[in-house]
Amino acid sequence: MKKEFDLIALGRACIDLNAVEYNRPMEETATFKKYVGGSPANIAIGSAKLGGKVGFIGKIPDDQHGRYIQHYFEEVGVDTSQLIIDKEGHKAGLAFTEIKSPEECSILMYREQVADLYLQPEEIDEDYLKKTNLLLISGTALAQSPSREAVLKAIFLARKNQVKIAFELDYRPYTWKSVEETAIYYSIVAEQADIVIGTRDEYDALEGRTGGNNEATIAYLFKYSPELIVIKHGVKGSYAYQKDGSQYQASSYKTKVLKTFGAGDSYAAAFLYALTIGKEIDLALKYGSASAAIVVSKHSSSEAMPTAIEIEKLIEEQA
Repeated sequence: MKKEFDLIALGRACIDLNAVEYNRPMEETATFKKYVGGSPANIAIGSAKLGGKVGFIGKIPDDQHGRYIQHYFEEVGVDTSQLIIDKEGHKAGLAFTEIKSPEECSILMYREQVADLYLQPEEIDEDYLKKTNLLLISGTALAQSPSREAVLKAIFLARKNQVKIAFELDYRPYTWKSVEETAIYYSIVAEQADIVIGTRDEYDALEGRTGGNNEATIAYLFKYSPELIVIKHGVKGSYAYQKDGSQYQASSYKTKVLKTFGAGDSYAAAFLYALTIGKEIDLALKYGSASAAIVVSKHSSSEAMPTAIEIEKLIEEQA
């Protein structure tokens, strides 16, 4: 049955402040440009720019930053009917980015008392979730209560209503109290998801180990709900594994790298979009890789999200 949304993302929507002055440390940087940021917000924006019908569940502050986020969502076509306005004085998360070189970038995040982590379980609307084919969960939303309970409620309602769940690991170590806590909540969600997407290092965080390997990861997760697991290895490319034993691999695309952040969000947006329009997994991997290559060549993450024409052009040029 055709549903109103292809994807609903849940989690953080915040502010990115990207260094305008390149090739210098943040302490010597005086100028930054503001964008909407946050992994699930970026994925929602990327999916909408590709032509997907997208909704968002999250909490934003009742201030200028919150209004900026909401207006940008509306501008690109992301439904904001479940964008909850915080009335308790919590603020938007801020992420300052440093671009020392294409290979050396960093993010300084301010995540204390941020509105997105105060999303309440009772603010999750079952009727809204019924309107989508796919619910996207971001790992950062699990880092603190009450947001983590809101995520678990959304997963319960999604499974109750036969809505598929995609889990983008989005591991930010500084938002967690310990590696043990991360592994506990990541494993709870990963075991209930249909699709899991992350880097090799993020899967290590999920499994509470270092130096893990893809074979051990899929052997573990395929005992549970996941049907499709995507493991990214940076410039070495990405791998997809299905529960039936099928395996796929896509190489990364050549590009002029400006910065490294934003690649994972753009990858997930394009990969999931390709699946929702019926592309085969091997081509969906190429969509993800090409989208990531485009975004790392540009200054922003959200505003740099490409169109389907741009992605297909890059795939064709480097076929």
